[in-house]
Amino acid sequence: MSRQLDEQITTRFPVGRRLRVLDVGPGQGTQALRLARAGHQVTGLESDPAMLDALRAALAVEPEGIRERVALQEGDGRETGRHFGPGSFDLVLCHGVLMYMTEPDPMLAALARVLAPGGLLSLLVRNGDALAMRPGLLGDWAGALDAFGSELYTNRIGLEVRADRREAVTATLSGLGTPIHAWYGVRVLTDAVPDDAPVPDPSGLEPLLAAEELAGRTDPYRAVAALLHLCGVRA
Repeated sequence: MSRQLDEQITTRFPVGRRLRVLDVGPGQGTQALRLARAGHQVTGLESDPAMLDALRAALAVEPEGIRERVALQEGDGRETGRHFGPGSFDLVLCHGVLMYMTEPDPMLAALARVLAPGGLLSLLVRNGDALAMRPGLLGDWAGALDAFGSELYTNRIGLEVRADRREAVTATLSGLGTPIHAWYGVRVLTDAVPDDAPVPDPSGLEPLLAAEELAGRTDPYRAVAALLHLCGVRA
C-alpha cells in the first residue's frame, strides 16, 4: 500500500514539496513515521490513549529532526473542526478507521473539510462487496452465506465492525467535493493467509508482493480485495 500512496503523492504534488499531513488513527505510526522521514510535516490524531502512548514511544527513538516533524494529539477524527481550520492539510490519511464508525459520513465530511484544494484524501476501508470471500476461501460456508447482503463482519481481533461499499463512498465523497481519483485493492490474494504464517524469505517475498501489487490495480481482481484503498482529491 505504501507504493500506492507514493504513486498518488507524486502524481498530485511537485517533487520535493513538503506536505502538511494529517494521519487520523495512526496506530503504531507506520505511515506517519515513514512520511516524516521523507521530510513531510505530520500530525497524528488518535482517540485511543494507549495507542497514543505507544506511538509516542516509537517516536522517541527517532532522530531529533524526524521528531520535530511529528505532532501527536488526542482526538476523534469526526471532530477535526475542533482542532484544525478548513484547508489545513495537503494530505489526509484515514487507514483502517472507518470500519469502526457506525455511520461513515460524519467522518468523511470532517476529513474533507480540513483538506486543502487539490489535496489528497487516502482511505483504507474494508470492502463491503467482498465479505464472503475470506470465509469462503477458508471453507466456512455458513460464514460465507451470512456475509451476503451484510455490512457487518468480525475482524481478526474478534470485534464486530462494519464494511464500506465503494459505490457508496464514491457518492459521498463526490457530494463533499472530493471525488475518487484512483482506487486499489489490498490483500487480494493473501487475505486467507493465517496471521501466524511465517514471512517468506526474500526469494519468495518479492514475487508475493509483486503479485499482490499487480492484482491490486487490475480488474476484476481488485474488486474482490479484502480492503480498498480509495484516493480522493479535493476540488
